[in-house]
Amino acid sequence: MGISAVSAGKYKVYHILGKKIGCTTNIQKRVVDEQGFKPGEYEILFETDDIKEAANAERQLQKDLGYKVDIKPYDKLFKKPMSKQVNVTDQTTTFAVSKDNIDGAFLAELEWETPYGDIKIDSTDKIEWILSNIKESMFNKSRSFIYNKAMHEAGPFQKSKEKLYSHQDQFELIREWAKERGIYKTGDVRTQYLKLIEEAGELAQAILKNDEPEVIDAIGDMVVVLTNLAKLKGYNIEDCIDSAYKVIAGRTGKMVNGTFVKDA
Repeated sequence: MGISAVSAGKYKVYHILGKKIGCTTNIQKRVVDEQGFKPGEYEILFETDDIKEAANAERQLQKDLGYKVDIKPYDKLFKKPMSKQVNVTDQTTTFAVSKDNIDGAFLAELEWETPYGDIKIDSTDKIEWILSNIKESMFNKSRSFIYNKAMHEAGPFQKSKEKLYSHQDQFELIREWAKERGIYKTGDVRTQYLKLIEEAGELAQAILKNDEPEVIDAIGDMVVVLTNLAKLKGYNIEDCIDSAYKVIAGRTGKMVNGTFVKDA
């Protein structure tokens, strides 16, 4: 699907020739002041007042013109996390999220009290029960609820903390993305390591410029590269993270000049 220019709008997809395609609401601040490019060194490819349309256009143009395609769309960068507030009555527990949008990541580790006892979402079977029995609020489609008595009677649930729905799902999406593009078939560890150093350099620049969108982008890119590097070596990054955490979990030390120094 191609992208054609439309009338001027709040969100502007810009092109810095040979460098990148990005999206912003303030060209002067984002491109000129922060990135140092002068008029004539960049062009506006697309403008719209619809942030989702701008995000889609940015990714499509990145793909069409051969640039790195952002993993996280522009419209998701600044999205506020959903409220985890719950409203409990004698009969129901209502969540501040719609039936279609509620998921395991939202539910994990939630706790609340009901007339039938306390509830803590600490196992996957509780999450699965809620997702299977959640109902849309009759008064507000952006809310959903469960019946307290029904959940109480569905127990007892397993107490073991299995893998709760988490960002592990995203690691799998990254691996699928890389597999589809042949990275695991024709890529190599050395190339991925050089890519990691490149992304680390971009992160350093973003930190020095206090450029929050670029900080988010660079950190995300580094996670993607590390995920692929681990896979090329025959590991899943989740296992690498678990291994590292087991090493540091009991570590003690103190902060010195902004750095944690472990005890001898």
